Amino acid sequence: MSEVQDRSGRPRWGLRAMLGRLGAMFWKETIQLRRDRISFAMMVGIPLLQLLLFGYAINTDPRRLPTAVLVEDGSVFARSFLSAMQATDYFDMRHVARSEAELDAMVRRGEVMFGVHVPLGFGRRLVRGERPDLNVIADATDPTAAAGAVAALNGMATRAFARDLLGPLAHLAQGPPPYEVRLHRRYNPAGETSLNIVPGLLGVILTLTMLIFTALSVTREIERGTMESLLAMPIRPVEIMLGKIAPYLVIGGVQMVLILGMGWLLFDVPVVGSLGLLVLLTLLFVLANLAVGFTFSTLANSQLQAMQMSFFFFLPNILLSGFMFPFQGMPAWARMIGEVLPLTHFLRIVRGVMLKSADFADLRWEAAALGAFTLAAMAVAVARFRQTLD
Repeated sequence: MSEVQDRSGRPRWGLRAMLGRLGAMFWKETIQLRRDRISFAMMVGIPLLQLLLFGYAINTDPRRLPTAVLVEDGSVFARSFLSAMQATDYFDMRHVARSEAELDAMVRRGEVMFGVHVPLGFGRRLVRGERPDLNVIADATDPTAAAGAVAALNGMATRAFARDLLGPLAHLAQGPPPYEVRLHRRYNPAGETSLNIVPGLLGVILTLTMLIFTALSVTREIERGTMESLLAMPIRPVEIMLGKIAPYLVIGGVQMVLILGMGWLLFDVPVVGSLGLLVLLTLLFVLANLAVGFTFSTLANSQLQAMQMSFFFFLPNILLSGFMFPFQGMPAWARMIGEVLPLTHFLRIVRGVMLKSADFADLRWEAAALGAFTLAAMAVAVARFRQTLD
């Protein structure tokens, strides 16, 4: 006779009996959880992933931002200004442009966040007291990433030439700086967050919805018992996979139209580049996420596990892609992971087309990276689906 039942078989209602029943249920759930290894791994992995990413990878004040320089003046003042910029630790002058057009192209392609132009005759005009201009181009599509560097640029104005304005030039050190920094905030001069967030939301929403929809597709068929009927039909596994993915391509297109339309109507977010190029690359991005979600559906034993896998993939995408936090502010290892994720490249594509009027030549490397990921994800999805059927 069980300790939690009386002689008639009815449950006892005392404290000891209640604790016995709770203990039995606790042990049952523990055994079931131990057998569900994927869910257990997600319970441990997701908090650990969040801790590592938020603790080590997130930095809202990025330093060492890629900067291109165009120096047409060989005076000591030009060198002093560039040295002062380097000393702030916000600018990494790793590129040298040969013309203003090349400098503009580097900023448009996203190779650099800042472009510095020291015009010809800068030093001569400064000595004459004419307050010459120094032109600085800033990629302001992400106002948060550029804010710290812009503040440092304004703060160094009075001390950039502290060692040079001596003797006969000492009078230039009195009063306002003997030169003027003309800062050109490209693509988002007003620093409106909507111009940065709305294009990014297109990628985030498509990632989340496409992953979940397809991650549940095969798992739902298995749980309902309809997969066997589907396999009995004269259709090949690849055709099954493509047939299940195709409707979601249409859904992704509808979501894209909805987001772009509402972004234009409500937030005045333009599409200054080629709409056709944006549609083509967006469909490629949707296909990449559909392939990943389909792979998850072949790995999961239940719809709950498929949802957990989708979230585990979605979390680093949203944190390491540059959507929520500046990409350049992350450590090198986090940027390496981010470069593998499709959302990272799509954000550069969508912001480039919508805000910078970038063409395919400007985005060819981002498109190539997204295409390579799509092909790899499709190959894994097909292989996993065949293995699941066997």
